[in-house]
Amino acid sequence: MEVILGLGSNCPFEGKSSVELLKLAVHSLGEVLSNIRVSSVYETKPMYVLSQDNFFNAVLRGQIQDDISPEAFLNTIHQIEASLGRDRSKEIRFGPRSMDIDIEKFGDIHMDSPVLTLPHPRIKERAFVLIPLLEILSDSADKKIREEYLSLLSKLPDQGVVKSSEEVQLLFRN
Repeated sequence: MEVILGLGSNCPFEGKSSVELLKLAVHSLGEVLSNIRVSSVYETKPMYVLSQDNFFNAVLRGQIQDDISPEAFLNTIHQIEASLGRDRSKEIRFGPRSMDIDIEKFGDIHMDSPVLTLPHPRIKERAFVLIPLLEILSDSADKKIREEYLSLLSKLPDQGVVKSSEEVQLLFRN
């Protein structure tokens, strides 16, 4: 089953930069996903809480075993985030964080529970997800979904999403 994840960071942790933390997150996700494809890194102005540093974002697409539930995968993501310095008990919603991993899509599953909504309810308003996602969708196989996301992106105001000036390669090779 295919999963699409949004990754973001705007705080260092244990001397590692946001971009280094993204690399570590991709490596950790590689232990539970296969056939991974990762976008370039994008630097993004913060949304919602504006008085914080810019975020570094990427989107990851991969395959997960069909017998893993979205909730179980969310628990795995929370463990990865915690290992990279995220402490949900001390953070401000939409505020600074060392690592944030959102499940944007989990196969074709639609759900709305107290802990998880799928697909992610704010994917349609976030250029920092749509732009890197469009980068990793293939032109032919994903034509319909590309058209949908391009349409959504065209309706959004400029959100200050630019490819990072750092030469960074997050691609994970199986």
